Amino acid sequence: MVESIFDFTIEAESGNARAGRISTPHGEIETPIFMPVGTAGSVKTLAPDDLNAVGAQIILGNTYHLYLRPGHELISKAGGLQRFMSWNKPMLTDSGGFQVMSLAGLRKITDEGVRFQSHLDGSYHMFTPERAIEVQNAIGADIVMAFGECPPYPATRTYVENSLQRTLHWVRRCKSAHKKPETQALFGIVQGGVYDDLRKISAEKLIELDFPGYSIGGLAVGEPKEDMYRLTALLNGILPRRKPRYLMGVGTPQDLLEGIHRGIDMFDCVMPTRNARKGSIFTRNGRMVIKAARYKEDQRPIDEECTCYTCRTFSRAYIRHLFAAEELLAMRLASIHSLHFYLALMREARVAIRENRWESFRNATLERLNSENV
Repeated sequence: MVESIFDFTIEAESGNARAGRISTPHGEIETPIFMPVGTAGSVKTLAPDDLNAVGAQIILGNTYHLYLRPGHELISKAGGLQRFMSWNKPMLTDSGGFQVMSLAGLRKITDEGVRFQSHLDGSYHMFTPERAIEVQNAIGADIVMAFGECPPYPATRTYVENSLQRTLHWVRRCKSAHKKPETQALFGIVQGGVYDDLRKISAEKLIELDFPGYSIGGLAVGEPKEDMYRLTALLNGILPRRKPRYLMGVGTPQDLLEGIHRGIDMFDCVMPTRNARKGSIFTRNGRMVIKAARYKEDQRPIDEECTCYTCRTFSRAYIRHLFAAEELLAMRLASIHSLHFYLALMREARVAIRENRWESFRNATLERLNSENV
C-alpha cells in the first residue's frame, strides 16, 4: 500500500484552540484556516492572483456544480481542477450532500443514492456514493468529502435518525470506492441534526472507519447559534484530537472565532464574497453597508488598519460610487477586502494560539466585531 501524502500536526494549543499544519500534495495549510468558496472552479470576481494576494492557502470547489458543468471528464483531461483553473495550491471538494438538501423539489432519495434534476437544463442524474467519489477522484482535489444527506432544519428526530443510518451506509460505500487514498484525503462527515445522541453515534461510527479527517455537516442551516456551538463543543470531546476538524459552511467572523474556541481547524462559507458582491462588507469593526448615503463623501478606506489592495488604493466614497454605477469593479474590490479580512483574522488567531493568549484575543476581537463601529 502506498502511504498517504496527507498529514496533520498540531503545533500549539491554547485551551481548546489549536494551531496546526496540514500537508497535502499541493502544499501545506496552516490552521485554523478559512477556505474561500470557488463553487464552479472560480471564486466569483477574483483571479488566482487576487486569492494569493489576500493570503488564501486552500479553496473549495463543489462536486455537484462541477459535475454538471463543465463535467469531471473534461476536468480530468485538463490535468485536474487545480491545473484547469491555474491554482497551484491545495483544494477541497464538497461531495454534493448539501445540494441534496437544497434541491428538495428536484430530487428523490433512496437507499441507492439520489436521483436529481439539474437546475441548469432539467436533465436527470443519479448520484450514488460511488459516483460522488468517482467524480471527486477525477476532479483531483487534495481533500474530498464522503457523500451523505445533509438533513434540513427543522426535521423530526425520526427523519434525522433514518437519514443518519442511510448516510452511514453511504459513507462505508464511499470509503470502499475511493481509488486515490494516497493523494486525496477522504473526510467523513458527522451528521445527526441537532440531536446530541445522534451526533455522538455518527462521530463514533466514523471514527471506527479511521478517516484522515472529520467534517461536521448539517449545521448553519437555520438552527439557532446555540445549537451549533453546543454540538461543536460536544464533538470536540469525541473526535480524534490528532486529526483535523472541518466545520462546513460556517460562517460569520464571530462563528469562526467560536468554532476555533471549540477545537475546529477548517472553515468555508460563501458569506464574505456573496455579501461583498451586494455591498455588505466585513471589517474588524463589524459589517459595513458601503451603499449607505453616509459614505458618499467619505475619503477614508474601508478599514484604516487593513493592508489589502482595496484599502491601500481606494476610498469608501469611490467604492460606493462603483456600486451605485453598477460597475463590476465594485464587486471585485469588496470581495478582495472581505476575504483579506477573514484570512487576516485566521492569521491573527494562529499567532494568539501560539503565544497562548487565545482567550484574551477572542474576547477582544468579539467585542470589536460586535461594536458595529463603522
